[in-house]
Amino acid sequence: MNNYETLYVLKPTLTDEETAGNIAKIEEILVREGAEILATNKMGMRRLAYPVAKNERGVYVIVYFKSAGSIINELERNLKFNEEVIKFLTVKYSNKKEIAQFEKLVASASKSVAKEPVAEKSEVTEEASADTAQA
Repeated sequence: MNNYETLYVLKPTLTDEETAGNIAKIEEILVREGAEILATNKMGMRRLAYPVAKNERGVYVIVYFKSAGSIINELERNLKFNEEVIKFLTVKYSNKKEIAQFEKLVASASKSVAKEPVAEKSEVTEEASADTAQA
């Protein structure tokens, strides 16, 4: 199993639900092909270095995963066919220094993901407690 990082940029015109759907679709492709997803870093809307398909901004997403090399062709084929993806790049980490850096990136992406659901859960519990208080 090799360590990989795939960065892709989604169109800025997508809604939050469409963005989440595209991210889930790409992760599902990886899982279906036998990859182990370690972390996903949703970096949000960023300015592109140069316009791509008349877009000056895009939603950046990085997926860190372990898989066999044969999966990369299928992943990139699906990224090419997805009209919502405007750019993508896959990087393989192979030597010891690169793998150490990869593990640091995965750890930092996992920490940022761990912080996000906590805020969402507190909002849901506040809404639920407000609903029960009204009843």
